[in-house]
Amino acid sequence: MPTVLVVDDDDSIREITQVALEVVAGWQVIAVDGGAKAIVAAKEHHPDAVLLDLMMPDVDGRATFQALRADESTRDIPVVLLTAKLQVGGTQVWDDLDVAGVIAKPFSPMTLGDEVAAMVGWDRTQDS
Repeated sequence: MPTVLVVDDDDSIREITQVALEVVAGWQVIAVDGGAKAIVAAKEHHPDAVLLDLMMPDVDGRATFQALRADESTRDIPVVLLTAKLQVGGTQVWDDLDVAGVIAKPFSPMTLGDEVAAMVGWDRTQDS
């Protein structure tokens, strides 16, 4: 059973993401409300993936991602960005980041696990 670190400063987004991944996908979830806490949690728990909000106060998603990549103990953890700032075409603020994927908010809680699994290369038939 995969463990996913969910990082979002919005309580309701964090809660619906946690429920979607625990109840619908059947995964374990560690949820934190900011980038600094995410860095600590990733080092402590070494999750199988991180769902990371891009827009957060203090330590934003970009800085959190860069800190995770800079640390040898967390650099191999796949990161999927969550963002409300998805634009069609043109350059994106994450184009230079080696992320596993990007999921637009609002997302479907019923398909979130499948989307994450596809982005990080997990076989969902093996989860159950």
